[in-house]
Amino acid sequence: MKLLIVTGMSGSGKSSVMDVMEDIGYYCIDNIPPKLIRQFVELCRKSEMNIDKIAVAVDIRTGEMFAEIYNCLESIRADEKIELKVLFIEAEDEVLIKRYKETRRKHPLDERFNGNMHDALKFERSQLSRMRAIADFYIETSVLTSAQLKEQVKETFLENSSDSLVVKVMSFGFKYGVSTEADLIFDVRCLPNPYYIDSLREHTGLESCVQDYVMQSEASKELFKKLTDLIDFLMPMYVSEGKSQLVIAFGCTGGKHRSVTFAERMHDYLEEKGLKVQKFHRDLPKYIK
Repeated sequence: MKLLIVTGMSGSGKSSVMDVMEDIGYYCIDNIPPKLIRQFVELCRKSEMNIDKIAVAVDIRTGEMFAEIYNCLESIRADEKIELKVLFIEAEDEVLIKRYKETRRKHPLDERFNGNMHDALKFERSQLSRMRAIADFYIETSVLTSAQLKEQVKETFLENSSDSLVVKVMSFGFKYGVSTEADLIFDVRCLPNPYYIDSLREHTGLESCVQDYVMQSEASKELFKKLTDLIDFLMPMYVSEGKSQLVIAFGCTGGKHRSVTFAERMHDYLEEKGLKVQKFHRDLPKYIK
């Protein structure tokens, strides 16, 4: 039986995630006290509905009972018949505050902190920090649309085998902030910049003219070779460790040319090796009208 625990910051998109999990065949339940999760799993086991995939959303809404989640997970992990994974969803504070203002909903800790959202979010992050550290999957939704979030969830969990490693290759621009979800970050700002070539400035790393310019440099070729050697070395260790998701991020100044080129090349390289690979260009939509 597959059991997915969906947790994270309030307002980060957990409801959208649960909608997707239900669409792809998981039996979903939201806001259940942690102490009852094991009992719920046993009920599903005995059900005549042949339930073999469950998604449970657990977060700060359960109040003081949330602390029981760790003992619950430890107990479940000891059961060899259950494949347990944890998905953590979060977003930046200002994004969360904006979402609450737009929806006119109260944060679960609103009354406790007398309406001070910054204090509520700070406390919530502290309570969830341990869950974030043990999570198998992590999605940062600050710059994602609802559709993009749902697509990422589908790509991650649809037909995902228990022993597979999902590799997410992404690009970003340092001027818009460093990626917070990446496991490995590579700075490619040292490479030739197409921005300073008039004929290439308005093009992106998705186009061959930009990719050819970036990759014609001997430095670019050597860097890519060394990075693929590193990834080839690390991948078996991540797999043996049981890691479920690896996020590789490439950053350049604006997230338009060099980082996109390297993310595209790395995606193709890993896909050719038979790995399950996703790609995401975080800041590219800023340049595409």
